Amino acid sequence: TTVKVTLIGMGPGAASALTVEAVEALKAADCLLGSHRLLQECPFAPGVPRFAATKSAEIMSHLTERAWETPCVLYSGDTGFYSGARTLLPLLRERGAAVRVLPGISSVQYFAAQLGRPWQEWQVVSAHGLRCDPVGEILAAEGKPVFFLTGGPGGPGELCGRLQEAGLGGLTVTVGESLSYPEERIRSGSAYELAGREDLSPLSVVLVEGYAPPAHAPRSQGWEDGVFLRGEVPMTKQEIRAAALGKLEVRDGETYWDVGAGTGSVSVELARLAPRGKVYAVECGGEACALIRANRERFAAYNLTLVEGRAPKVLEGLPSPDGVFVGGSDGELVSILEIALTRNPAVRICVTAIAVETLGTAVAAMTQLGMTTKITQLATARSRSTGGLHLMMGQNPVWIITGQREALV
Repeated sequence: TTVKVTLIGMGPGAASALTVEAVEALKAADCLLGSHRLLQECPFAPGVPRFAATKSAEIMSHLTERAWETPCVLYSGDTGFYSGARTLLPLLRERGAAVRVLPGISSVQYFAAQLGRPWQEWQVVSAHGLRCDPVGEILAAEGKPVFFLTGGPGGPGELCGRLQEAGLGGLTVTVGESLSYPEERIRSGSAYELAGREDLSPLSVVLVEGYAPPAHAPRSQGWEDGVFLRGEVPMTKQEIRAAALGKLEVRDGETYWDVGAGTGSVSVELARLAPRGKVYAVECGGEACALIRANRERFAAYNLTLVEGRAPKVLEGLPSPDGVFVGGSDGELVSILEIALTRNPAVRICVTAIAVETLGTAVAAMTQLGMTTKITQLATARSRSTGGLHLMMGQNPVWIITGQREALV
């Protein structure tokens, strides 16, 4: 006979939250498989064999070693919400098993109900046993509440600590612990207040809200120069910045270095274009560093980190880059490129130059390092109104040099 396997979403935890259909399937089961916690807490089918297994291959091994007829596999929450059912289903179907999936109440549903709120507008993220950047997720959500399913070391206290460190300590955080159990507890506070708290259960859910994207931040690439705080520090102008960002092929979730960041205009735009990415603005000038901090705050670019110091020395401790923009190198361009390529041979490089000598150095260095090099010259003119007329005023021509190793392009 064909084995009839039932995959059951056990809901938030307590048996009272199970669906009637799930209870009936459990009562008819001839074996149960799932995590140790779920098996220990399941009050149904008390006399049948139970196997603690969470990985799909391990579950399949148990299912095939004996001729079970009505086994049930238990999953926490809902079978379609960050569940191991996703990888088990195709394995069962390959073996020709008859499979039934019974969904459960997910933690996000239960939590929203306890708060008396709808959840369809929430951004839902799993930080349970996965690498998760809470800052990036909040920036990417653009003001929507973000729901985190936590788990593993650290839990909500560690998550709040990362928000505080980035400058988001003022956001409102609501933590739901032991949902559906008698010891259930829901509490709220700022990320600053909850940061580092060790009395918060690692198996909790967290709702973060209160982030407001800056209303004055443009949604296009290549912002008007006037939106940035500038002072007397040199800045990559709008037309050049837009072209350079396009050449750099910015992708969300990647890591970028902006070397010789100046006012931070390129860094800020990188951070806004890749909210789940990491941007490191490298700058050694005191006034420039102050402007980078101010522009970071002005545009809520909390995934931007200022690295004070002179390149290439300060680059050693940074995460490996996917893309590097060099707006100023102070004569260290070759060393900067060598370090970037050592850290990531597939790195995309973009260098801007206003001097012929810098152009020659960049092309020679990229060629010597085995990079395919492309050169673009931009000569722009901006209008100036005078006497009812618009006169075009030429700007200094700028070269944009891009490079990447040919075998990796």
